[in-house]
Amino acid sequence: MEPIEMTLQLTIDCSDPRRLVAFWAEALRYVPEPPPAGHATWREYWAATGVPEEELTGGAGELPESIVDPGGVGPRVWFQRVPEPKTVKNRLHLDLKVGGGRDVPLAVRRERVDGEVARLTALGASVLYTMDEPHGMGYYAVVLQDPEGNEFCLV
Repeated sequence: MEPIEMTLQLTIDCSDPRRLVAFWAEALRYVPEPPPAGHATWREYWAATGVPEEELTGGAGELPESIVDPGGVGPRVWFQRVPEPKTVKNRLHLDLKVGGGRDVPLAVRRERVDGEVARLTALGASVLYTMDEPHGMGYYAVVLQDPEGNEFCLV
């Protein structure tokens, strides 16, 4: 059997792709994904590839709806507009590992995580709760929500 070439894309359902593109591009230090060469917008590209006009509703593709790692290492993230709001806890979430891991002293990890919490709350995230176990395992993390309520952790 011939090997299959595969890439990874993370898709996040949302009601406002533009809002989440702005938030997550900053949170992950990604950039909005430009349309393919020769096309002014993603909508123009999709139309050129045969996507029916009835699928390009609500301004789809006029502004970037995906973000990419400028270093080319992390996965592409696409923010897919869906009609229904988020109603329950995520079954999959992102862990943004900013603390440095267990080899870094707990006080330093806390300072790094808290600094990132401040940066992301200024961008529109909200804190749900803190997981702080200084006397046991030395674990420290903060659980947040993005502007549409999707949970993620800073560790």
